[in-house]
Amino acid sequence: MKILVAVDGSKNSMDAVDCLINHADWFREKPQVELVTVHLPVPKIGGMGAAVSKSQIRKYYDDEGQARLTSAKKRLGAAGVPFEARVLVGPIAESIVDHAKAERCDIIYIGTRGMTALGKALIGSTAAKVLHISTTPVLLVK
Repeated sequence: MKILVAVDGSKNSMDAVDCLINHADWFREKPQVELVTVHLPVPKIGGMGAAVSKSQIRKYYDDEGQARLTSAKKRLGAAGVPFEARVLVGPIAESIVDHAKAERCDIIYIGTRGMTALGKALIGSTAAKVLHISTTPVLLVK
């Protein structure tokens, strides 16, 4: 079983990691985990290349992404759950869904903020968008 777990460093995303760890015994074998975080792209501004190089931007994405992944990596490692950690760059929900499809994941675990339906309608929800656009099954963890 291959599971994508999307994290952003928040308590809610760590709840998804904990859910996976707490229920790892549901699977015959330890699942393979694709641990991902997604960083929105830096806006393209004319002349920006003169001040900031592509390698500096890539380092920024990696540094920020690794900071978001740190707690999840520690928890999965301590629980003995094998994982590959990745920092993706792009639109968040779409990047999660595309990566799950590309890596042939069986399910996506993602935490929710637990907003009401009205709150989700007004400001949206990454988890709700993943649920709506994914052909891979999604487990929402509240």
